[in-house]
Amino acid sequence: MTRIETIKPKRRRRFFGANIDLLTMEESVQAVENFIGRRQPMQHVVVNVAKLVAMQSDDELRRVVNSCAIVNVDGQGVVWGARRMGIAVPERVAGIDLFERLVNLAAEKGHRTYFLGATDEIIRETMTRLQSRHPQLKIAGSRNGYFDLTDEAAIAKEIRDSGADMLFVGISSPKKEFFLERNLAAMNVPFAMGVGGSFDIIAGKTKRAPKWMQRAGLEWFYRLLNEPRRMWKRYLGSNFTFLKMLTKAAIFGKGRYDCD
Repeated sequence: MTRIETIKPKRRRRFFGANIDLLTMEESVQAVENFIGRRQPMQHVVVNVAKLVAMQSDDELRRVVNSCAIVNVDGQGVVWGARRMGIAVPERVAGIDLFERLVNLAAEKGHRTYFLGATDEIIRETMTRLQSRHPQLKIAGSRNGYFDLTDEAAIAKEIRDSGADMLFVGISSPKKEFFLERNLAAMNVPFAMGVGGSFDIIAGKTKRAPKWMQRAGLEWFYRLLNEPRRMWKRYLGSNFTFLKMLTKAAIFGKGRYDCD
C-alpha cells in the first residue's frame, strides 16, 4: 500500500503490538476531514478486543492494521485495559457512531459516498434511511458484499470510476481490512472505512444495545444474548484471552508485551 502520513506520534501509542490513536470522536471526525482534503487514499480502522486478540497470532492482520492512517479504539474493554496500562485513551470511538457522524459530514461538505457490503436489500434500505436523514447526501454508488478475489479488480474500478470521496465497507473482519489494503490504491478513494455490521443496524435488521449497556462496556454481551450461536466463541473466547494478556502484562511488565 502507498505510504501515507498518519496521526502524529504523540497521539499514537502501542498496545499489545497494535497502534492506537488517542483521539476523541470530534478529533477523529476532524482528522478524517483533513485526510480527505489531501486527496491521498487512506484506510481507517477500529480496534476492539476481538481484533486485538486476533492480531496476536495473525501477523498479516497486525501489519495491515498498523499501516492504517487512523486507528480508533472501538471497544470499552480496550479503553479500560489501555488506561490500566497507563495509556490515556480519551474515550471509546465506536465505529457505527463515527460512521453516522461521517455520513453527516459528507452531506454537509458535499463528499460523494459509496456503500459496499451486506445484501442488496440491506444496502438499499441503509441508503434510503440515510438519504432520508440527510437529504443533501450524495451517493456515488453501492454494491453488495458477496464477492471473491476474482471480482475485486472490477469492484475497485467501479468505485474509482464513481468518483467517491468516502467508501464505507460493511463486511466482517478481517476480510474488510484485507480487501481495503489490497485495493486502496486502485480504488483511489481518499477515505475508506470498514463499518462491520453497521448497515444491518441502520437498515433495522438488528438492534444496537441500550445506551446504558454501551456505557457499561456490555454491548458485546447484548450481541451475545441476541446471537449466541454466532457470537459465543468470538466474545467469550477473546474476552478471556484479553484478560490473560492484561494479567501477564501487569505481572511481567507492559514493555514485554509491546505496550507504551
